[in-house]
Amino acid sequence: MAEDSLMRGAVIRSWGTALPPKVVTNHDLEQTLDTSDEWIVERTGIRERRVGGTTSGLAIEAGRQALDRAGWDPSTVDLVILATTTPDQQVPASASTVQNELGIAGGAFDLNAACSGFVYALIAGHGLIGAGMSRVLLIGAETLSRITDWDDRGTAILFADGAGAVTLEAVDGPGQLLGWDLGSDGSARHILDADIGGYLEMDGREVFRRAVRVMVESGNTALERAGVSASDISLVVPHQANIRIIESACTRLDIPMERAVSVLDRTGNTSSASIPLALADAADAGRISPGDLVLLVGFGAGMTWASAVLRWQP
Repeated sequence: MAEDSLMRGAVIRSWGTALPPKVVTNHDLEQTLDTSDEWIVERTGIRERRVGGTTSGLAIEAGRQALDRAGWDPSTVDLVILATTTPDQQVPASASTVQNELGIAGGAFDLNAACSGFVYALIAGHGLIGAGMSRVLLIGAETLSRITDWDDRGTAILFADGAGAVTLEAVDGPGQLLGWDLGSDGSARHILDADIGGYLEMDGREVFRRAVRVMVESGNTALERAGVSASDISLVVPHQANIRIIESACTRLDIPMERAVSVLDRTGNTSSASIPLALADAADAGRISPGDLVLLVGFGAGMTWASAVLRWQP
């Protein structure tokens, strides 16, 4: 079995999303912060964000939607990987709550690689399927509003809550993952962090500078390992942090912005939930066709980064 499992790949079968009902607009923030809708939109691309719920609650909602869409009985799922920086408790993992509520019989663990977390989870899921698992539920979920100082103009305008999920299933042959890249530079951990019990603190200028560089380097590494070029990519799904970062990275990757997915204006920065939310939005809108090459690229606190090139086979 171990020998056969090395010949197996994996594909995304379905997806699901969850956003809290409460909408906080830029105009709402004007009432409490020295800012304006025009200033926020120009510098970030964000117009509104969703706030509320719990990490496990949002993860359960997105996960259930993905399972239902795939037509999977939860008892057939081998593993839940929950990418999050905002677990509901320090112990135990919020993934265990999700597993229990969804009726999944397999394993469960949290993965914290900040905003790169979902792509880390996707690559880990492929590896575990190659090692013998058959079905994995991947979820990115965050309640960043709980660790955001709503009096801090630099962070309050950015962060929000939400969840996105995909189901990953074993297939014979190489599957969808053509190339990937993971990285971390712990010397940059101070530019975006939050102590236990504290709020997010960010050096926005330094995050911007490093984010563009690592997105481009990581994206190009994944493309090279996949044996494809930027011109082959039908769609790039970047971490939804800041529209200027996305524009700068796409320019340097030589990928036109019309091939990039952005839900930033509606969701804000949802950290590990942002890439699956954007991927689901593109899939629901019919922007991805079977056989298309899709580049996922994220960066986050740590500083971490992660990229993956997929051949879309839902």
